[in-house]
Amino acid sequence: MPRRVLSGNARDRLLLAAAELMDSSGDRDLSTRAVCERAGVQAPTLYHHFGSKQGLIDAVINHGFSQYVHSPRPSGDTRDALDDIRQGWDEHVRFGLEHPTFYALLYGRVEPGRPCAITAPAHAMLRDLLGAAARQGLLRVPVDEAAEQLLAANVGVTLSLITQPEEARDPGLSDRVREAALAGVLDTTARGDSPAATRASTALALRTLLEQDPTGLTAGEHALLGELLDRLGRS
Repeated sequence: MPRRVLSGNARDRLLLAAAELMDSSGDRDLSTRAVCERAGVQAPTLYHHFGSKQGLIDAVINHGFSQYVHSPRPSGDTRDALDDIRQGWDEHVRFGLEHPTFYALLYGRVEPGRPCAITAPAHAMLRDLLGAAARQGLLRVPVDEAAEQLLAANVGVTLSLITQPEEARDPGLSDRVREAALAGVLDTTARGDSPAATRASTALALRTLLEQDPTGLTAGEHALLGELLDRLGRS
């Protein structure tokens, strides 16, 4: 039986060919010849579009990752920030379970002391969502700290679920870990009657707004106000 040749333009065919080979083999060390044969192109076409085999691999991983970190919100959507964070968490886990080989590649490309450029979009999106929560007075820790905690928990539970046999997978594990992780960074009393909690969450909200728009402040004033708000936010 002849090998199936993919349809679409050359760049898309190369991306899909590499993705299918990576997904079926679980191996980053692709054969350029196999990718080109599957895509129905010659090697110069691959180098024209991606520069190198590694460039193609990076593009595949970025493309797969962007499928769930760039989910557009409907125009005029007024959902609570916490709903968006929960949805982002659930999409992250769903993506990992639907594409376990991709996911292992995404979170396996790490070097000690060096942030991973491939997984950076997830962190950036989470920071945006947590910034919205901070502006609503819902955080009790700074945005960056909250993002690190939540992403670590999100990745951990996803990898844990991937390793479990599908028939024995605990469907409620992700929800329980998600809510425990959120409880660690959210000010659950911010809408209640705790003066200390209200002060801290308000300080964090102001700190987030200050970073977005420092208009009218000198550099010294900005730094001093930021330091004071950070201190109040941690109190």
